[in-house]
Amino acid sequence: MSDSRRRFLQHLSLGGVALGVTPALAHASPPDTRNADAPRGLREGVLDYLEAEQPRQPQFDLTWTQKLTGKYKAVFDVPELSSGSGVFRAALWRVHYRDMLQAAPEDLSTVIVIRHNAMPFIMNHEFWDRYDLAKANKLRHPLTDKPTRRNIVNMTAEEDGLPAGFANYSLGPQIAAGAVVLGCNMAFSAMTALVRKHDKLEAGPAREKALSMMLPGVQLQPNGIFAVTMAQQAGCVFVAAA
Repeated sequence: MSDSRRRFLQHLSLGGVALGVTPALAHASPPDTRNADAPRGLREGVLDYLEAEQPRQPQFDLTWTQKLTGKYKAVFDVPELSSGSGVFRAALWRVHYRDMLQAAPEDLSTVIVIRHNAMPFIMNHEFWDRYDLAKANKLRHPLTDKPTRRNIVNMTAEEDGLPAGFANYSLGPQIAAGAVVLGCNMAFSAMTALVRKHDKLEAGPAREKALSMMLPGVQLQPNGIFAVTMAQQAGCVFVAAA
């Protein structure tokens, strides 16, 4: 691949992860120049994805849209790590609607789209520990601010000392409560690239290993902006959560 084509693909995929900084055409915003400083693993992973031959019609499960039956619906766009705030805000939304509007659990439909630099959040504790993601991304325990080797948005009261109420803000309990959590397949290539480099595997086995270490209940979608716009078309209000 020529240098000019590589630069073009890098601009396309990371200068907003293509259209990723625009939640929908109706909510257009200026390009996010921070993406020029995206981690090297993300740049390499997405470029590997773009350069590889992709299936004409890849198979992704879209039935999650049928679960969005609540009176109140919101999609939380999480493109950045931001110490986990994007994930926690999704849980806080449910709490406030419950307290202020007396909304029952079945009245609330939550979609969390994790994409771009935030992809480590969909990986399990084993993955975080093996590849030391907290240190690599300068993340610490959300309450104690101490170093950790665990996924900061999937901690528990028992193992991580979180207060019971705050533990419910973690991804596992949110998924158990009915939240739909979606990941960007394009940006997932950064997780594959990390496995490939660390474990010296070929692309196929590296992806299979990375997939085996995703959090249960997370569903990959073609890319993050596809998931965001699908949720909006299903009636969700857009929230720029991180």
